Amino acid sequence: MRKGVKMFKLPEIDYGYDALGEYISKDIMSLHHSKHHQAYVDKLNKALESLDNFDGSKELDGIIKNLDDLPEFVQTAVRNNGGGHYNHSLFWKWMSPDGGGQPTGELADLLNSKYGSFQKFVDEFTTKSLVLFGSGWVWLMPNGDIITTQNQDTPIMEGQTAPILGLDVWEHAYYLDYKNKRDDYIAAWWNVVNWNFVEELYK
Repeated sequence: MRKGVKMFKLPEIDYGYDALGEYISKDIMSLHHSKHHQAYVDKLNKALESLDNFDGSKELDGIIKNLDDLPEFVQTAVRNNGGGHYNHSLFWKWMSPDGGGQPTGELADLLNSKYGSFQKFVDEFTTKSLVLFGSGWVWLMPNGDIITTQNQDTPIMEGQTAPILGLDVWEHAYYLDYKNKRDDYIAAWWNVVNWNFVEELYK
């Protein structure tokens, strides 16, 4: 690491690895955060360190929004690992041991208006999570749309606004707990969604 250059760090989680209980186990939280997320951070830093003109002044979202500004030889590494760091840093906040239930206020109004009811929104989000082939993410956008991206891509890479909710459907997010049953993982995840944080982002 070049002296004086700010590199990225693994963020702390606001709750213990065991706090999500029966829904997402301590083992998978520990593996997902301390191994998978840490690897994204390490590989992102390594890619950025290879750039002579990287001074650490840009925030992560500014970097991955402007991948074409980077030399071609690091674009894929920054896309994959910068996206992984960005997505997971939000993902931990989108879950809480006090989560579950339903949103309130303007966000609830949006979902009810767009989908007919909260349950119909859940059903649509779940369906898109199940049919997404391979590894990727499912996102709720501020306008109420539900979209998907492959791998560690994130909507802001395509010039869209930042999502207000996202679900990691990579197998590493659930395989220790649910094996190949992605549907069971998704059903459990709704019980820990941190709607307070989602509402903050929406506002």
